[in-house]
Amino acid sequence: MNAASPAPRRVRVRAPELVGKGGWLNTGGKELRLADFRGRVLILDFWTFCCINCLHVLDELRELEEKHRDTVVIVGVHSPKFVHEAEHQAVVDAVERYGVEHPVLDDPELVTWKQYAVRAWPTLVVIDPEGYVVAQHAGEGHAHAIGRLVEELEAEHAAKGTLRRGDGPYVAPEPEPTVLRFPGRALALPGGNLLVSDTTRHQLVELEGDGETVVRRIGSGVRGFVDGAAGEAGFSEPQGLALLDEGAVVVADTVNHALRRVDLATGAVTTLAGTGRQWWQGSPTSGPAREIDLSSPWDVALFGGRVWIAMAGVHQLWAYDPAAGTVEVTAGTTNEGLVDGPGSEAWFAQPSGLAATADRLWLADSETSALRWVDPDGSVHTAVGTGLFDFGHRDGPAGQALLQHPLGVTALPDGSVAVSDTYNHALRRYDPATGEMTTLATDLREPSDAVLVGDDIVVVESARHRLTRLRLPEEAVRVESVAHRTQRAATDVAPGVVRLDVIFQAPAGQKLDTRYGPSTRLLVSATPPELLLAGEGAGTDLSRELELNPAVGQGVLHVSAMAASCDDDPAGGTSRSKTGGDHPACHVHQQDWGVPVRLTPSGADRLPLVLAGMDA
Repeated sequence: MNAASPAPRRVRVRAPELVGKGGWLNTGGKELRLADFRGRVLILDFWTFCCINCLHVLDELRELEEKHRDTVVIVGVHSPKFVHEAEHQAVVDAVERYGVEHPVLDDPELVTWKQYAVRAWPTLVVIDPEGYVVAQHAGEGHAHAIGRLVEELEAEHAAKGTLRRGDGPYVAPEPEPTVLRFPGRALALPGGNLLVSDTTRHQLVELEGDGETVVRRIGSGVRGFVDGAAGEAGFSEPQGLALLDEGAVVVADTVNHALRRVDLATGAVTTLAGTGRQWWQGSPTSGPAREIDLSSPWDVALFGGRVWIAMAGVHQLWAYDPAAGTVEVTAGTTNEGLVDGPGSEAWFAQPSGLAATADRLWLADSETSALRWVDPDGSVHTAVGTGLFDFGHRDGPAGQALLQHPLGVTALPDGSVAVSDTYNHALRRYDPATGEMTTLATDLREPSDAVLVGDDIVVVESARHRLTRLRLPEEAVRVESVAHRTQRAATDVAPGVVRLDVIFQAPAGQKLDTRYGPSTRLLVSATPPELLLAGEGAGTDLSRELELNPAVGQGVLHVSAMAASCDDDPAGGTSRSKTGGDHPACHVHQQDWGVPVRLTPSGADRLPLVLAGMDA
């Protein structure tokens, strides 16, 4: 079955029980079972808090969650990629950090993930009021399709008498009275004060040089996209900060998909770049900054006269030109992975931290647990890191060193860089002169950034809600080396010819959007490249024969799929499509899979990946 298949009569499969060793969050301490949701439409959101696509889906679901509050229950099933994400307190923190307002099952051992045969973060599973799975969706862009399905299920089960309306099981946690709440970034201001992005409270906070005394808050504290005076302006989970000039700061306003400008004299906020909408495949990649969509800008840095942007949401680097008022892509293909070379050919994986020196733009590439840099000519290099599935805490030569999901990087006076090694709770140092990685400090709770202040370095301890001042040590801390690979089990596949099927069924009332040519895209590659003897590259058919090399025992298949669908009846209403313009309401569905595979004679000769629908 592929993109051309008509939507079949709805398939129903009995939903497995919800099991997780970490227990339940946002329920007031109550343990829940699948039977507790009987009579409601249940949507399971399989997510992990490192994953930018998962954070996008959290935002996509907010409107649906509110609209169908008396019939729909969303349950997040937290399924970790990194070792740190299996820690229960880290999940508790993430649920608050990202404003998750529904129950969450903490499943550190991936028990429920395996029971539901999930293969990717994020994946949404829809369960009807009688306890049957009726749809599965991987990736982003499915909220509209799920909304249509929910309306069908509401009508169907109201008629059968199996729909139960009422309040859901969500219980809000008690707010904590800290000065900062999951701060993201810090910036030293010309006058000696510090500006901090107070991310979870949707504000910026200016502190005195002690890092504790509040001078002022910028932003209303309510999630929004509003320009205006300091007390009226609205941000949405702001992150990166950089001095635009002596009188202004540029802010990566992450969930608003925008760059904002803050006037340091008045605190007034204006928008420099972005529309408030998320960039999707097919959207423009350059042009007037206020007219171009962005995607989760996470950090900003001034390099070569332009503001470079770590565009975490699409695995690219972009740049804003203050003089011309334009933005453009500077590096990255939108494919997720670790590939060096010319900027137009490089692959990134959620670039999250930037730091500029005279001749390098340093980059924390979080999902590959890598430290990388860009030359003035735009070419991309890797100092530390090997790919999407290897991480740990290991010092030594760069070729052996390991990080775990770093979010920040800071240039040091001696030409080395400090790395905020977030999931290792450490501050690390890389010296390009020697090619060595060392550890400067440990026991820092999810450090996300650091800034030099005189002879000290001030670390943003995001999960301790504070700034911590350290004296830069002359000697590195010694730590016990540890290496990890992701907990995901490899899929057993047969060597030789394997059929890859990406399952996509257009939502009810929609059809594939072929107005501008093929409406689907499939891109396949592998790590190591030798794993694929045939089947690599781009195409428009969502099914493909792959030939896997029997001489390569295991590896990772990288599969990227996209499908666009529009309302079947233009008279049924219009809205602005993802690709721009006023047309019948159109929706882009997309997902990147990294599928660890192990070649074995008894393995499967078919690999199904569900983008939307059910694999019949």
